[in-house]
Formats: sequence, structure tokens, C-alpha cells
Amino acid sequence: MRVAFLGQAGSNSEEAAIEYYGTPIEAVHCDSFTMICDALAHGDADEAMLPIENSVAGSIHSNYDILLRYDFQIVGEFVFRVRNNLLALPGVALGDVKRVLSHPQPLAQCSDYLSRLGVALEVTSDTTVAARRVRAELLTDTAAIASRRAAVVYDLAVLAADIEDDAENYTRFIVLSREARPAEADQTLKTSIVFAVAHQPGALTKALAAFSDRGLNLMKIESRPLRGRPWEYLFYLDFVGQENSDEALRVLGEQTTMLRVLGRYPSYEDSRIDGPKSA
Repeated sequence: MRVAFLGQAGSNSEEAAIEYYGTPIEAVHCDSFTMICDALAHGDADEAMLPIENSVAGSIHSNYDILLRYDFQIVGEFVFRVRNNLLALPGVALGDVKRVLSHPQPLAQCSDYLSRLGVALEVTSDTTVAARRVRAELLTDTAAIASRRAAVVYDLAVLAADIEDDAENYTRFIVLSREARPAEADQTLKTSIVFAVAHQPGALTKALAAFSDRGLNLMKIESRPLRGRPWEYLFYLDFVGQENSDEALRVLGEQTTMLRVLGRYPSYEDSRIDGPKSA
């Protein structure tokens, strides 16, 4: 199973992929979220894992926008416990650190700690890029926020462990494929959709009634600007439940100006798979 994800060896995304699949995978390392989707679209990967929200920093809005640009199916989700660590060259003391490198998400998740540390911040495309740069450039005044796995891979010391502001720090990943994955009968299914409604009073309320009237549980709704239509929005919505879901989507289609089903897949509790699947 070839799996595309953000970052090189030692990234949080790699750890999440290993935990989710539970079996050896062939890693397709990518340096951006768009590269992840391109790898899947071009057949260089069988599936991809894309972070979509963090329990502390919130939604990753750019990845909601990316979903519309590709014809993928969401086939699973995984919730990963994030542990952020401050890494530096062996021998560097915490007081020597004047600058910290990392991806924007870890920087946001560790903002209280970093504020107390009083250092300059520099954004990198991934946590492993930050760790690799500290090692490659032998930076003695700079640390990286990354995983313990990255410390081993890049031979760095852990100056401070678990520095995230909130210990309950989780990232939700969605698993993407070019084709839908059949679900087992006893699995709890989540459905993800995106839709738009007419720009008029009550339109969204009427649209959402398609779910409440049928007892379907809405898990999340996220709005994003509709390109070329100022002050109008796309709505990304997740709901759980299979009974009456097709009828709800049919009724919703009558209330919306655009509707696309992004995927129907096992919710997190049922989402871990036991082995590789044929491509």
C-alpha cells in the first residue's frame, strides 16, 4: 500500500499513517498538501492522508478548499494524539535557543510555551523540514518543534517534551482514495458533503432541516467563501447515520444550488484497518 502524506521520515503524518494502517506501508513523502493530492491523482500513491482539523488550532481551511479541486473519495478518518517536542543539536541548552522552526500548526499549538520562551519563530513546510535543517546547518541557536521520532531520525536531543499548550491535542486526518472503499455492515458510517444554498433568508435553515427531520446527527459544519461570489459560502458538513441518509441527501439536493458527496466512510471508532488492501 503506497500512502502519500506530508513530510519526511519522522513527521507526525507518518506516525499517524503507521498507526492507522497497522501494517507496513510504502511511504510517499510530500512537501505540501497539494503534492499529496497530486501524488494520489497521478497514481503515484494508492491512498493519501490529509489533516483536516486540530482540536486546538481548529480547521485547516486550505485543505477544505483542496478537496473541491480533486475527484477523490474520503474512505476513512483517523484521530492522532499530537505530542510536540523542542529538538536541538546535542549539547545545546535551552537558554541557547533564540529561534524556533516548525510548521504553522505546531507553532500555534505551542504558542503559550513559545511566548514564555521569548524566541523568534520561523515557519517551515513541515516539522521534519525544521528538524532536518537544524541538523544539516548545525544551528546552535535554533530549535525545531517536531516528534520524538524526528529526534531519532535526525540525531537531535529533546530539550523539552510535550510542549503543546493543551495536552488534549489531537489532529483529525481524512483518508483519500480515487475510489470508494466498501464498508462493513456493522460499521458506524460518517458522510461528508459540501453544498451551497441560495443567498436568501432561511435558505441554510431549510437545508439543514433535511437532517434534523430524519434524526441524523450533524457532527460538524464548516463554511468557506464561494470563489467569485462575495459574501456567499460553501458549507462542508459531516453527519453520522445510515438509515434515511439517502433520503436526506435527496431532499437536501432540492434545497441547494450545489451538492457533492465527498465520501461515506467508517467513523473514527471503526476506522482502523487491519492490513493493506489491493489497489
